[in-house]
Amino acid sequence: MKRFPSRFHLAGAALAGACLAQSAWAQPAGVEAKADTVLRAMTTYMAGLKQFSLRTENNLEVVTSEGQKIQFVAPAALTVSRPNKLMAERRGDIVDQAFFYDGKTLTLYNPGTRHYATVPAPDTIDAMLEFAANKLDVIAPGTDLIDTRAYDKLMQDVKSGVYVGMAVVSGQRCHHLAYRGAEVDWQLWVRDGAKPLPCRYVITSKSVAGAPQFTLQVIDVNTQPTIAASKFRFVPPKGASSIEFLPPNPAR
Repeated sequence: MKRFPSRFHLAGAALAGACLAQSAWAQPAGVEAKADTVLRAMTTYMAGLKQFSLRTENNLEVVTSEGQKIQFVAPAALTVSRPNKLMAERRGDIVDQAFFYDGKTLTLYNPGTRHYATVPAPDTIDAMLEFAANKLDVIAPGTDLIDTRAYDKLMQDVKSGVYVGMAVVSGQRCHHLAYRGAEVDWQLWVRDGAKPLPCRYVITSKSVAGAPQFTLQVIDVNTQPTIAASKFRFVPPKGASSIEFLPPNPAR
């Protein structure tokens, strides 16, 4: 029986992981107070949104054996209805998949090959994200930003963090933050004002030769979308075939 390749990157899988044991309210040593304040404001605001949708453009760098950097760009869309519904899709050369979570099941669908895999899933988005990562080796779309425990996840292994200053991203005034970790550095631009939404997110993989980057550029955010319940329920198209997820790679 065919098995589904379960790795699904959409928004910075490098920082996804288990929730930290550290207190969510203790400012880590080496992190500037203003950077920490802005990051907490963004993650708290995002966690408090009951429904939202966003469109992003994702840029993934790879480094060839000759040291040349090649970029792959793909648009993506994400819709969330808390506490237990999520739908996302990415179209591009590397990944062409849709991700459905309706509070009961999790489904990945590949429209190119018309294959899909479905498994029972926990009854909240947070629990589903952890289940998907730990049991299926699936990094769900937007994990770094949509989990209500996003602050702890983003701060995993952070050694230092600075407030760079104000910047303009896609016409929005943003706070620019920069953090350093053991294996990755990352930057985040957060919209200024009453709605501290993420505008841009960049991860640099320091442990990989050439230090390739993953960039997520937020194109549009709707914090009051009208969402049909059917959006989160996967209905197999005519001719689609059900397959199984690949088991997680123990070497990862």
